[in-house]
Amino acid sequence: MPRYVDGYLIPVSLERVEDYRQLARQAEAIWREHGALDYWECEGEDLATEGLASMRDAAGAGPGDTVIFSWIVFESRAHRDRVNAAVMADPRIQSLDVEHMPFDCRRMAYGGFVPIVPA
Repeated sequence: MPRYVDGYLIPVSLERVEDYRQLARQAEAIWREHGALDYWECEGEDLATEGLASMRDAAGAGPGDTVIFSWIVFESRAHRDRVNAAVMADPRIQSLDVEHMPFDCRRMAYGGFVPIVPA
């Protein structure tokens, strides 16, 4: 069955991780309410493997940051577009104070992906 995945790589200050966790729980509820099939937010724990590119480097994380790796699963790209439009129009998202988010949105990496190996 076809799916579509939005992926995120987000550097988050260690001082703001708990704030981020709270935001992630709220976001999960909103995305699922609007139709997302699956929603994951993961905090980095083992981010450097010798001989490989570092997730910290890929995320642009500094010494006081951790890395959040997250993804949201949708039925298709068209479904993703509909869900994300509904999420962005949701009053709970509209009311977020972007000046005081627990991360810098300009440092977030984001992309849409077509699965190669389905779950």
